[in-house]
Amino acid sequence: MVERLPHDSASIEIAAPPGRVYELVSDITRMGEWSPECRRCTWIRGASGPVVGARFIARNKGRRGPSWFTLPVVTVAQPGREFAFNRSGPGIGSYTWRYVMEPLPTGTRLTESYDAERRLPAAMAWLTQKWVGGSDRDDDLREGMHVTLERIKAVAEQT
Repeated sequence: MVERLPHDSASIEIAAPPGRVYELVSDITRMGEWSPECRRCTWIRGASGPVVGARFIARNKGRRGPSWFTLPVVTVAQPGREFAFNRSGPGIGSYTWRYVMEPLPTGTRLTESYDAERRLPAAMAWLTQKWVGGSDRDDDLREGMHVTLERIKAVAEQT
């Protein structure tokens, strides 16, 4: 089994102010529009927006295999600056996904990243590889970040 990356990131420049970019990335109900792997997210347990401690259900699907869901929690919600959430649990490790907005004279540099605080157990990593369909999970995640950022950019620059 190949050792997985503990961290990766991708960035893009967007011709829109950080506040607008934050509105898009922190609206998890739109994550299915951005991410090629996420199909849908909905707030749960009375949560209705991006505040620290809010939980949501994320339904995901790779290129093949069954779909799966996780129950992330918002860990950072700083309008115009940063939005992050962690998904963790028994057998699935602990991963934090982060979106950082850096103001630029022409708009915003948006960086999407993940940190593996506790990696997937070997058996689950193997199963995930089979579910998502790619031969390199790290490459799949990196490609997904680039697709996500491009989709956010397209919408942010429309208005």
